[in-house]
Amino acid sequence: MTVAADARSLFTLVRKSIDVRAVHSHVRKPFRFLLCGDGSLIAQLRAVLLSGHGEMTVPLEAAACLETVGMQTTLVADPREIRAVIFLGHPGDCANADFSSLSVLRVPILALTLDPQGVPAGPAAPPAPGMWEEYVVPSFDAPALRGRFFAHLVECAAGVEIAVGRNLPVLRETVAAKLTRDAAYNALKVALASAVVDHIPLVGLVLGAFASAGDMVAITGIQVMLMLHIEAAYGRDPDLGRTWQLLPIIGGGFGWRALARELAGFVPIAGIAIKGAIAYAGTIVVGEGVAFFHEHGDYMTKGQASALYDRTKADAMRIARDLIGKLRKKP
Repeated sequence: MTVAADARSLFTLVRKSIDVRAVHSHVRKPFRFLLCGDGSLIAQLRAVLLSGHGEMTVPLEAAACLETVGMQTTLVADPREIRAVIFLGHPGDCANADFSSLSVLRVPILALTLDPQGVPAGPAAPPAPGMWEEYVVPSFDAPALRGRFFAHLVECAAGVEIAVGRNLPVLRETVAAKLTRDAAYNALKVALASAVVDHIPLVGLVLGAFASAGDMVAITGIQVMLMLHIEAAYGRDPDLGRTWQLLPIIGGGFGWRALARELAGFVPIAGIAIKGAIAYAGTIVVGEGVAFFHEHGDYMTKGQASALYDRTKADAMRIARDLIGKLRKKP
């Protein structure tokens, strides 16, 4: 009950700083993926990307997000809306393709090769603007594409991820994962900044209490906005009141932040990393918990949330220590 009450108090504090209108604007942001190459494969991928609208017909605005072009076509509706070009082909096709006319669009070119006998493969990072990389998949279905191809396609859509999830339901899980990672990094930075202030003599004495209170509100704000963003990506209109349904997720995150502050006080240097790590991992749990709720219609169990937290903590500690190392190197 205490955790829930504390979470409600924080929710009240951050409520005024939450801009629901900004979420609405993200939903409406225009974007476009260009499809080119083998016509039959284009049709297959288009069907996959537009799947998931349930019994509804595909909305016109969703269908308009996928534009089929020829290899020599550089004239499109609005070049500023283009986020990536997807070239569809069979083994060997992309090596023989001439991407020069598409390269001038200055967006990543993801060459998707269908090879039923091949080993799934793809680059470690999305291609740079105007460059191409090959992705090999054994089939054009969601499970086969959810690896690096979907992840990199969403990376290419940075800034319009919510609109991507809204219009292309098959990408929602990947969109939620990216939004969660981004929010977790922001929460980590807030926690680290607060922890560093707490451990600077005099400055920490004067500002420590304010920094601790401020990071609680800031991280909770990050988490509430993350919840709204994921909900919007899953096709629900942003509604701050509805986030009360997900209050148990915020309550869990609040508990981890409190633990982080206590640990930071006991172990000055390692505590900074611990505080950042728990803020990061707690935000991961919030994001994945909300996505889980929308995927399955129910909350994660305590066991599932704890297992997720344990899996992310080690990575979060590494990230936090790396950031502290960079701070130490600065004059």
